[in-house]
Amino acid sequence: MPEPSKPTMRAAAAGGLLVATILLCAAVGLGLGALVGAPVALMLVGLFVGPILGVVLVRSRFRDL
Repeated sequence: MPEPSKPTMRAAAAGGLLVATILLCAAVGLGLGALVGAPVALMLVGLFVGPILGVVLVRSRFRDL
């Protein structure tokens, strides 16, 4: 039997997951920063952590890309 084809647009879904993770981490950093009085600093921390976490998530979810 032939192997089933992979779903299309997987690269777009991986990119969307990466961007969503970056934006979510920045928003969480901004929200926490607003509570403690340093919104810009913690948003920048979120923007630094976001790509790292995003790559880990994309790699675990789309290992076969």
